[in-house]
Amino acid sequence: MKSKQLKNKKTEFIHLHVHSHYSLLDGLGKIEDLLERTRELGMDSLALTDHGVMYGAIEFFTKAKDLGVKPIIGCEVYLASGGMENKQPKVDEKRYHLVLISKNKQGYENLLKLVTESHLRGFYYKPRIDKEFLSRYSKGLVATSACMAGEIPQALLSGDMEKAEKVLSEYQDIFGKDDFYLELEHHEKSPDQQKINQGLVELGKKTRTKMVATCDVHYVMPEDKEVQDVLLCIQQNKKVEDKNRLNMTDFDLYLKSPEEMRKKFSDIPQALSNTVEVARKCDFYPAMGQTILPHFEIPGDKNENEYLRKKCFWGIKERYGQAGYKGEVKKRLDFELKVIKKMGYASYFLIVADFVNWAKNNKIVVGPGRGSAAGSIVSYLLKITNVDPIKYELLFERFLNPERISMPDI
Repeated sequence: MKSKQLKNKKTEFIHLHVHSHYSLLDGLGKIEDLLERTRELGMDSLALTDHGVMYGAIEFFTKAKDLGVKPIIGCEVYLASGGMENKQPKVDEKRYHLVLISKNKQGYENLLKLVTESHLRGFYYKPRIDKEFLSRYSKGLVATSACMAGEIPQALLSGDMEKAEKVLSEYQDIFGKDDFYLELEHHEKSPDQQKINQGLVELGKKTRTKMVATCDVHYVMPEDKEVQDVLLCIQQNKKVEDKNRLNMTDFDLYLKSPEEMRKKFSDIPQALSNTVEVARKCDFYPAMGQTILPHFEIPGDKNENEYLRKKCFWGIKERYGQAGYKGEVKKRLDFELKVIKKMGYASYFLIVADFVNWAKNNKIVVGPGRGSAAGSIVSYLLKITNVDPIKYELLFERFLNPERISMPDI
């Protein structure tokens, strides 16, 4: 990564469970503040694992690079206890937390898929996925057992070690034994957390599963606790003085230093070093500023340029008649196709034509094309536009020419 690098002693701990203000009405810390504090405390990497969303991913990548902090993208997802598409009241409201972290490009793309479908298909109170869907998109991901709301911690809290071991085995089958970690959190005022930690340590030793230490960051500084509590009140439509509400003031969820974490986990130092191990597994930076088009399936053995020409010839017959490929039409089409091929935009025209014509065939209103796009005979022949650029003497060069750097805009 070409950015300002930290000059400090060897990193001993990395935060792998962090919520920003993109965990709406739950997380308080702004991304830039989290990154600056991370750098200030001498850590060279930071994960972002917002609740059920990846809204902050690109901002996080960009600002982390500028500050010389390695960005690790993840998400604390919600796991449906039943199928993700089951939405029966008072049955499917139960869900568990699971932290997912992308190791590489494949993991990042799989995480995008999981989060997207959790909103489109699995949403019921929260965006949800299930283990069956998770197993299909688990490649390139590291997972941890998450906070007290995780499936394994909940089993341990109820005293069911047998179930916890069974669930652990399921997750290891999904991610692989080396990429699933038991997550320890240190909250002194929570007897439940202490019980869970004891169970996690026992389970880890019994199954030889690695552990990581986290503090489930929700704000940057210790003094931010009261403001974050106000956010929770807004989320629940409660008042601060209400007793019957979710209250996290007994938990210190600020961005702790490696020294603080070392004191809290002095009896399990490997849980700290394992966070560095996870961070070193993660090495992905998205190609920023590049246009990445969806894949367009070309029928037969033709390439996109050949298929675009073929589609245009079909359009000539419909727009100009059987003998339409002559004179000004021929000259204009050959010129446009040459420019489109040179600039590598054949797939773009095919993609736009595909969704525009699908919309028209399904009685969805589509405009006749906007601005300079109407100056293209290719657009006209593909039925993207309905204005004949030959008849009205419209210039193709206003829409697309070899000197233009940006994508054409239809």
